[in-house]
Amino acid sequence: MRIAGLVQDSIVDGPGLRFVVFMQGCELCCEGCHNPDTWDRGGGTETTVEKIITEMSGNPLTDGITMSGGEPFLQAAECVALAAAARDRGLNVWVYSGFTFEELLVRASKIAEVRSLLELTDVLVDGRFILSERSLMIKWRCSRNQRMLDIPKSLASGAAVEIEN
Repeated sequence: MRIAGLVQDSIVDGPGLRFVVFMQGCELCCEGCHNPDTWDRGGGTETTVEKIITEMSGNPLTDGITMSGGEPFLQAAECVALAAAARDRGLNVWVYSGFTFEELLVRASKIAEVRSLLELTDVLVDGRFILSERSLMIKWRCSRNQRMLDIPKSLASGAAVEIEN
């Protein structure tokens, strides 16, 4: 898998102490993106899922894993393995995606790993970053159009269920 980087003990990518995997590669290329260096699918560093799982498992204080971007759903199979390992360790799973939940459901109907990653996700922060909607006042998101979704409830209902914060 290709990653842009790893962060241990993040407090800005979800609640508690988070292990964050920044995936490499994004086809959306949002204007004003916080991580434009992650766009190139050939950039970043090649690594194995096993190495990331070992590093993720190294801190007993970690509350959860966050997969961000780049775009995690472009490497869905690898992210499924990370999310499953996190769940096995009692960690919650957050995923940031430029795709909306509705767009991901369409992809999930064609790509089994996208559906599997959604099923292993507790919270999805979805939607493209829109520079004109940028706000530093909303928790866990960068632009007002982005939603924070309870994915188990969303999948059960077939519609996006937002989390109030």
